[in-house]
Amino acid sequence: MTTHFLLYTLFLTAFALSCHGQERKVHIVYMGERHHNLPAQSTHHSVLQSVLGSFKSAKESLIYSYGKSFNGFAAKLSDEEVAELAEMEGIVSVIPNHRLKLHTTRSWDFMGFSKGQLGASVGGEVVIGLLDSGIWPESDSFSDDGFGPPPKKWKGKCKGANFTCNNKVIGARYYNSDGSYDPTDIQSPRDSNGHGSHTASTAAGREVPASYLGLASGTARGGVPNARIAVYKVCWASGCYSSDVLAAFDDAIADGVDIISVSLGSDFPLQYLEDPIAIGSFHAMKYGIVTSTSAGNSGPAPLSVSNYAPWIMTVAASTIDRKFVAKAVLGNGEVYSGLSINNFDLNGKSYPLIWGGDAANFSAGANSEIASFCPNGALNSHKVKGKIVFCETIDDGSGVLLANGVGTIMADSSSSDLALNYPLATTVVTIGDGQRIMNYIRSTANPNATILVGETDMDIMAPVVVSFSSRGPNPITPDILKPDLTAPGVDILAAWSPVAPPSIYEDDTRSVEFNVISGTSMSCPHASGAAAYVKAAHPNWSPAAIKSALMTTAHVLDPKKHEDLEFAYGSGHINPWKAVDPGLVFDAHVADYVHFLCKQGYNTTTLKLITGDNSSTCGRTKPGRAWDLNYPSFSLAVEDGQHINAVFTRTVTNVGSPNSTYTIKAHTPSSSVSVKPSTISFSSVGEKKSFTVKVIGPPIAQQPIMSGAIVLTDGIHLVRSPLVIYTILPGAAHSYSIPEKKTSFKGSSLYHRNGIFRHN
Repeated sequence: MTTHFLLYTLFLTAFALSCHGQERKVHIVYMGERHHNLPAQSTHHSVLQSVLGSFKSAKESLIYSYGKSFNGFAAKLSDEEVAELAEMEGIVSVIPNHRLKLHTTRSWDFMGFSKGQLGASVGGEVVIGLLDSGIWPESDSFSDDGFGPPPKKWKGKCKGANFTCNNKVIGARYYNSDGSYDPTDIQSPRDSNGHGSHTASTAAGREVPASYLGLASGTARGGVPNARIAVYKVCWASGCYSSDVLAAFDDAIADGVDIISVSLGSDFPLQYLEDPIAIGSFHAMKYGIVTSTSAGNSGPAPLSVSNYAPWIMTVAASTIDRKFVAKAVLGNGEVYSGLSINNFDLNGKSYPLIWGGDAANFSAGANSEIASFCPNGALNSHKVKGKIVFCETIDDGSGVLLANGVGTIMADSSSSDLALNYPLATTVVTIGDGQRIMNYIRSTANPNATILVGETDMDIMAPVVVSFSSRGPNPITPDILKPDLTAPGVDILAAWSPVAPPSIYEDDTRSVEFNVISGTSMSCPHASGAAAYVKAAHPNWSPAAIKSALMTTAHVLDPKKHEDLEFAYGSGHINPWKAVDPGLVFDAHVADYVHFLCKQGYNTTTLKLITGDNSSTCGRTKPGRAWDLNYPSFSLAVEDGQHINAVFTRTVTNVGSPNSTYTIKAHTPSSSVSVKPSTISFSSVGEKKSFTVKVIGPPIAQQPIMSGAIVLTDGIHLVRSPLVIYTILPGAAHSYSIPEKKTSFKGSSLYHRNGIFRHN
């Protein structure tokens, strides 16, 4: 935490504005529910004027007025001004402006969701809003050929210089509360990063011919190619700020989107009242909008999942049945296959092969140990020029490139499940193969090698949750299983910004229209597209019903391939085709989530920090376990050394056959699980029936996870909800100390411009 606090301090110092000797920082001020009859901006000016002393100061301080979907504003304030505002009547909370980070065809066909199954006209009325780094509107993926005008419900705008919307990309806005720009930033919704174009086309891109510099040639498309796209650019080279995220949520809700896709999040656990995505998505849920979010790229560490609020859909990342490989051929004829998206053709020519440690740039202070990792500046260009360099770790390749090398063979233990793209001929082999390559270099007078152009191989093990995908359990509410499900997030081909670097080397000047990248940022828009497909079929379903349909019909993953089980994949791998007809759904609405928050320890005062609603109260609700929230999964967190003892209550809504009878069974390897009643019958669509699940067992200690499921079936539909039991530290399930006032956030996060997972 010391390092993170230092980063935070440095960030604030650089960002601060002087105000009577005190630094000014952006803060978000909440004022409860919105007032339809009062102009938001004038009200916010008045509030600020009472603290800052003049209308001019108030106007200069104000950055955003939130008044379309919830009431509040973002402004630059000193600590004294924050303290004064926090005590004013009508102010619910004052929160610092957190910095978040971006969390990225074959994938849809791999899921069994072909264009033929989709239908020719599905999704034309559905609008997917993407909070990301913008979009490149001229990409073929976003052509509006054959599209009619936007849906009548649409109220959005297209704002920004040198940017034009069409009948596919029907809305575009951009936000930058920081006020500073990197030279690579474009001050409009236009995407200079590539990440936003990639996620948008993954969710709803047109069907177009695509490849990455000749590799993976084929057709790229989104989940619902006929869906409309609305862009809310909140991410820049410096990061994605919470005040911008909330402004985008406010606009997206008012504009009329149906799905909000958010491939970004915090690196550190935040209480719901401190989390801009949790707050913004709560308001979206109130308006019937599904929010799909990425789980984060901090795996496989436990408790690393982000975006864990129960009213949002949290998506892990898994592989598809295609992997990118590139082979290194040594002078002795040995061939080593590694993972890499390598488009560089050395024409089969062999080049001298050198170990990085033998090419140390001593004049720059590098020694053999440092040079063995080939960082930028550590290699002697006279020794490296015209050679292939063997490096003992994974990097962006710039060290070899700038030292005039022609290629690099990297060895790394963490490169087993995804490929990256580089600015020169590259392959990444295992540590064992790297040792064999090193033995060849040491045993040969004139070692040489070549690197072949990349190929694509079948991955028969897919889908498997990738190592970098963040894992559960839920760090804030152990009784809610997160992530919810998994979707393709590895080696995904989709649209790209032609001004963004096409490799992980940020100064790569080549230009591409499509790129192959990996991340939960890529799995999130797959789930967003799937949600849009379900929404198109069932426009009146609630966000909870749509999420339930996707979760309970998910493809069950092989537990033998996943040490973390449901903490890796949640309910399983999305199956959009089945989700349209789930049979039953676990529905939930605002009142259910308010009750959940009250049981989490929120009171009438702190509840407003999330809901912005002066009418919501906790009444006599006492803090307790979240076992009665109508969630499509079951999570039982047991304090270490205690007995297993819990009762879950659930209600299912019939969305299948009017007359149907479901049997309910528990599948669990241990513990005693009973379900009452064991059968439920329906006589109409929309009818609701409840059941209870009782779980009892002996004391357990240091139990990472026990996995089971509750399954309901009428012989046609199979409604499956995972059940997990695991131990936590004493008191962790009862941490109900929700602060009355916002505490300062001691953390910062940076993100890679390409928005992809990158090994450190």
